[in-house]
Parts: sequence; structure tokens; C-alpha cells
Amino acid sequence: MATATTWVIQAGDGATPPALTGRAAQQDVLLRCLEGLAGGEAPSHNVVLLGPRGNGKTALLRWFREACAAHAPKVEVRSLTPSALPNRAALADAIAPRRGIAKLLPRKVGIASVGSAEWNLPSSRRDLTEALVSRCRRRPMALLLDEAHTLDVGVGAALLNASQQVRGEAPFLLVLAGAPGLPARLNAMDATFWSRLGEGELGVGPLSEEAARQALREPLRAREVAIEDDALARAVAASQRHPYFVQLWGDALWRQRLATGASAIGAEHADAAAPTVAARVANYCRQRFAELETEGLVPAAVAVARRFERAGAAEASDQEVDAALADAAQGDAKARLASREALSRLGYIWQPPNQQAPVRWRAGIPSLMAHVLRQAAA
Repeated sequence: MATATTWVIQAGDGATPPALTGRAAQQDVLLRCLEGLAGGEAPSHNVVLLGPRGNGKTALLRWFREACAAHAPKVEVRSLTPSALPNRAALADAIAPRRGIAKLLPRKVGIASVGSAEWNLPSSRRDLTEALVSRCRRRPMALLLDEAHTLDVGVGAALLNASQQVRGEAPFLLVLAGAPGLPARLNAMDATFWSRLGEGELGVGPLSEEAARQALREPLRAREVAIEDDALARAVAASQRHPYFVQLWGDALWRQRLATGASAIGAEHADAAAPTVAARVANYCRQRFAELETEGLVPAAVAVARRFERAGAAEASDQEVDAALADAAQGDAKARLASREALSRLGYIWQPPNQQAPVRWRAGIPSLMAHVLRQAAA
């Protein structure tokens, strides 16, 4: 902890935690990609970070940006969100801007062919690709796009196709981070090669128990504050190892330490912190429930929650989820498929990538299914 307020979360769900733990596999893939870029080579694949809200995708992007600055300053890093890319002209300006474009374009592609007002795709797709190739040959680039599941389909298709072509000729890496609905969005972009990412498709889900413990313990240890085993166990169990909820517990426990001046955080501090954390979790679940209501998904969400509850597990098979959704849709196959896609898009349920068969569904946000059932019973 650099300051006494490090644990206080200022930026909501996307706040970077004081300790990024439990992401060694994802960090290893990203660092190997960075090593290739720094050596002037394009990685063999792009990277997709996939997981429900609050699991630390944005934190991983921030960590990677910092890693680039620390270990490979010659690599240019661009961070974008779909809100900055409303159309393909904005995409072209963001990754190969018209200002100074004459310096980057090959001689055979003049600035006049690009157009002074906008890039007229698809006729200028080749121009965009060649400009980006020339730019990346001068300086390797990593393009980081958060909230990629909200990316316009036309913009995404242009970006994915350009990235595939550029990586064949210059050191370029595209990193997309998004909610579980991202695969469906990418499929709609008609760029099927994205699905052949292999290790480049990375699930970002709940922490292991040890990683959750480290996320709470390490920032405190850095300030020479201990946390007793019973307090640590309670916080980890209550958080259900969801990274955002772990942050909430870390914040609340640190506030208790500031209020009491204790040199060690014990059970009494966990007891005092619990109501604050519970209130923030409840508010978070209310927001997610409102989304389900807006999209008319409450009956489907209730049916799935009951199926998970009956199974007494955090996972369910394809058959179990489909049976629950079929009941909610009253046998309407089209409605069943639509509700499953929508629940996945919102992260209510999700399938971590690269699972061994049989593929299992998981609850996206701890506590939300219980909240949905309470609302249904009210």
C-alpha cells in the first residue's frame, strides 16, 4: 500500500486492486506476446480476455500496459474503448490517424487515395492495413480494447480483418477484453479466425482460494499490518472469491484498521466490516437485477437459478441449463436459445474458454442468483 487510502475503491467495478493475484497464466501469455513485440515479431495470435463483470479484465489490461512501459518502452501501447470507435472512420483515425499519414503510407498509396474527410471502407481497407503495417514496422504496437462486447459489428469486422493482415507483416498485437457475450459478438463480425486463438483465449473468472487470500493479505503486509486467520477465512468465504467482492472486503477491513489503529485485523474487524460489504454487494446485485428486468429475462434467470440451487453446485451442464430455460420459455425453442444467449451476454451465466468436455456453465456473479430467487419470492 503506497498510502493509507490504497484500499479505497474510487473507480467502481474496474478499479485496479492493490495486489493482482491469481492471474499467472494470463500474465504469462501476455508477457510472451510482449517479448515477441519487443523483438520485432508479431505474436502468433491475438488475445481475448473473457469473463463476467468484476473479475479483473480491466485490471489485467492496466497491468499489461504498465508491463509494456517497464519492460518494452519501444512498444507503442494504445488503449481504446468502443465508445471512442462509433464508426470505421473513427477506427482509422485511432489506429492510423490521418495527421502525419503521408509519412507512414507506402509511396504507392498517396494521401489523396485515403481521403481528407474519412476513410471510405471497404475501398480503403487496404490503405488502412498498409498504413498500419508501415506504422508498426517503425514501432511495434499493442492495441488494447476494453468492453469489446459492445463494439460495433462493422467497426469490429474492419479491426479484426486488419489485425490479421497486419500481424502477417509487422509486429502488432490486438488484445480484446469483454463480457461472456464477446464470442457471439465476434461471430457476428464474420471474422472466424478469431476462434482459433488456442491459448490466446483466456478466461478471467473467480480467484482460487489461495489467490483471494493473497489479494487481501499482501497489501496489508506491505504496510506491516497482519490479518488473523479467522478474519481472512471469513472475508474469503463471504467474497466467494469474486475479485470485485474481494476488493470490497479489503477496502472495508482497511477502513476498520484506520478507525481502530489496530496492528492486526481480527474477527472483530471482520464482524464490523461485514454489514458495509453486504450493503455494497446487495446494491451491486440490484443493479444487475435491473438489467435482467429491462431485457425481460427475469423468468429465465429465476429458472436457471433454481436449477443451480437444486444441483447444489456452482456449475451446471448444457442439458441442465437448457432444460431450465425450456421451462421458462414454455417450450419455445427460439425463445430458449435467445434467453440463453442474452443471459450469457450479461454474464449471468458463462462458459470459461478451453474447457475439456463436457462443457459446463458457471454462475457469472456470486450472490446474484440468490438475489434473483429472493426477488422472485418477494
